[in-house]
Amino acid sequence: MDAMMLLAQAAASLGDAITEANPVLTPVTVAADEMNLWDMAVKGGWIMIVLGVMSLIGFYILFERNYVIRKAGKEDPLFMDKIKDYILGGEIKAAIDYCHSVNTPSARMIEKGITRLGRPVSDVQAAIENVGNFEVAKLEKGLTIMATIAGGAPMLGFLGTVTGMVKAFFEMANAGNNIDITLLSGGIYEAMITTVGGLIVGIIMMFAYNYLVTLVDGVVNKMEGKTMAFMDLLNEPAK
Repeated sequence: MDAMMLLAQAAASLGDAITEANPVLTPVTVAADEMNLWDMAVKGGWIMIVLGVMSLIGFYILFERNYVIRKAGKEDPLFMDKIKDYILGGEIKAAIDYCHSVNTPSARMIEKGITRLGRPVSDVQAAIENVGNFEVAKLEKGLTIMATIAGGAPMLGFLGTVTGMVKAFFEMANAGNNIDITLLSGGIYEAMITTVGGLIVGIIMMFAYNYLVTLVDGVVNKMEGKTMAFMDLLNEPAK
């Protein structure tokens, strides 16, 4: 009996020793830093400010030109039929007033042609083409700037890459043997973030530019169709 008690006491003592040697560890939670888009932009440096301004200009051109070009492409499908009726009926003033009311690039071209009625057909066609070139230039207003942004934004981002890496190596050289990763993080952040920012702005503006060019081409096709229809109308009496 005494032996059993001695074994129980020894087991209890061994358990206490194990507990003291292996204390219960309290889990430590480390709060991970979160970085939002604004923090990333700030770490990109001054180049991100330039890219931001470029993107604002590009989006303004996109929305403004989209509205203008789509408005220019909306026309009455019976436009040329009405013009034909007016001209064949001798109502030249009514035809001009109707073109004024429609107020689209095609209508302004036809209006110019109507004002040249009675002159040689070549003169009428030249007048219409001159107005057409002017109208196309108006539709394409701002597209050159958007194309410049599309091509320049990635290059500006790569410039930020170079300046960021130069900054990182400069900090590394000044640190000597006491190199710390935190000294290099600023330059590396600038290098990577500006590259990403420049590519994002450039890609978006490239697609936006091609989209607007497609819209302009659609309006130009309508203008050419109206011109051909008007020239056929001038030649109709001679048939």
